[in-house]
Amino acid sequence: MLPLRHRGWWIALSAALVAALVYGSLVPIPPLPMPGNFDKLEHFAVYAGLAIWFTGLYPRPRYGRVVLALLALAGGLEIAQGLMHLGRQADVLDMAANATGVGIGLACALVLTGNWARRVESWLGPR
Repeated sequence: MLPLRHRGWWIALSAALVAALVYGSLVPIPPLPMPGNFDKLEHFAVYAGLAIWFTGLYPRPRYGRVVLALLALAGGLEIAQGLMHLGRQADVLDMAANATGVGIGLACALVLTGNWARRVESWLGPR
C-alpha cells in the first residue's frame, strides 16, 4: 500500500467496499424485472470502480496483484453463486463483464486515476 497518512481509514473503507460487494453478490434475491443484460453493466461498473479504487491505494508495481486479486474475488463470487442455489447463478458473461471492468479500471489508472489517494490526502492538508 502507498504510504498514506490516513491509512487506517483507507483500509476500513476498502474492507467495507469489499464486504458490501460480497454481501450484495451472495444475498438471495427474488427475481426482478430488468432490461436485457443490464446486470452486465452493473458488473462492469462495480469492478471498474474497484480497480480504480485499489490502484489508487497501491503503487504501479502492485497493479498486477490488484488485478489478480479482483479477478479472484469475481471468480470466487461467481462460483459461490453457482453453488448456493438460493436464487443466484454463476454466469460466464458476468465474469466477462467483471474482467472487462477490471481491465478498463486498470487502463484508467495507468492513464489518469492511479495514485488518486495521495492527491486526495494532499487536498486534506496536513494532519
